[in-house]
Amino acid sequence: MVTSLVTSLPLILVIMTAGVDGQQYWTVNYSPSYVCALKQSTVKLSCALNYTHDHELTTVFWTKPPVTDGDPPNLCLDPENRGRVHCDREDKDTYRINWTSVTEADKHIYYCRFTTNRGRWTGIPGAQLDVTDLQVETEQSVKERDSVTLKCKSSCSLPQQTTFIWFRNTQRLNTGIITENQLQLQSVSLHDSGNYQCAVSEYQHLKSPPVYLQVGWVDGQQDWGVNYSPSYVCALKGSTVQLSCTVKYPHYHQLKTVFWTKPAVAVTETPNLCLDPENRGRVQCVSEYKDTYRITLTNVTEADKHIYYCRFTTNTEDGKWTGIPGAQLDVTDLQVETQQSVKVRDSVTLTCKSSCSLPQQTTFIWFRNRQRLTTGIITENQLQLQSVSRHDSGNYQCAVSEYQHLKSPPVYLQVGCEYKLIH
Repeated sequence: MVTSLVTSLPLILVIMTAGVDGQQYWTVNYSPSYVCALKQSTVKLSCALNYTHDHELTTVFWTKPPVTDGDPPNLCLDPENRGRVHCDREDKDTYRINWTSVTEADKHIYYCRFTTNRGRWTGIPGAQLDVTDLQVETEQSVKERDSVTLKCKSSCSLPQQTTFIWFRNTQRLNTGIITENQLQLQSVSLHDSGNYQCAVSEYQHLKSPPVYLQVGWVDGQQDWGVNYSPSYVCALKGSTVQLSCTVKYPHYHQLKTVFWTKPAVAVTETPNLCLDPENRGRVQCVSEYKDTYRITLTNVTEADKHIYYCRFTTNTEDGKWTGIPGAQLDVTDLQVETQQSVKVRDSVTLTCKSSCSLPQQTTFIWFRNRQRLTTGIITENQLQLQSVSRHDSGNYQCAVSEYQHLKSPPVYLQVGCEYKLIH
């Protein structure tokens, strides 16, 4: 008979006794015993074994369920984990498991299972892995001179020493007061409008989805101003983009001209993008309604990556304004990222990558050999294929639902035979 006793200490997790040749005392120590990890990050867990000198250790492996009868599966030998889960021996009687690119599916309690020449044990209560993404939470519309607090939220408690960083329109912020997971902006201006994202310093590329903060005017407190909507756009190459500006000026002025331009120049006149011969047929400007003006760019390219500004003049000599900070346009294409060679029965994750953060509501679609896929699990920008077969080999492409014709370049996935040993 095998029994177990769990202590109340947080890290000394289990004492086991085996009633074969009298009492034998065992301990399994997990480090750490709990991890809250970001999606797509890397996680390491270790277990250290203590056993009596009259036993000889024969096998140690990591598993998910605490099984007392029969042998539970070895996670490091599971074909579904190939290339993403690695196990090694840190030192004598200490064993480590490493995950790369963790997902929601990895949320489990993990156990060390070991055997000796005289018995088998599973270390209870195990080490728990929780997985989270980041979300920015704030008021989405405020007025000039307000103070605003933005919070970087997670579904589990990240380590206490985590350092948070913040971005506006994909540029890292060096203003504001950062306290733990909060960013405080004091006495905001129109310049503070934009898409905000947070990340942790160790994984700066794993940003939260953007959340737009709109800073509006306070009536009667400002005579001049320009408000942009949106103030930041991440657009696909070949897609269409619309930007709008709303201008504000004193009632005793009459508006003469409004146009869109690229450089922010306050002294000399800047070129009108809508009258530029190079843009003919591809850039259009219209007045949406009173004091609001829109520019539409079709078939955008890398050359269109700029900050755009509204420039307006009134009937007075000094009535010339360029609206700062402008509206930023970023342009990206799509790329499929995955292992390019796997075996039958493996599980595979394909990621549709972009160089900037596409809108949170973007819907991704997938193709194999140019045919839209109806199989697999699509989660945000990822396609998961479980227990693949030779049939899953082929050229994979991704796109967004609004622009299905703007597919990524094809990436070939090769599913090879599963080798078997013949005795």
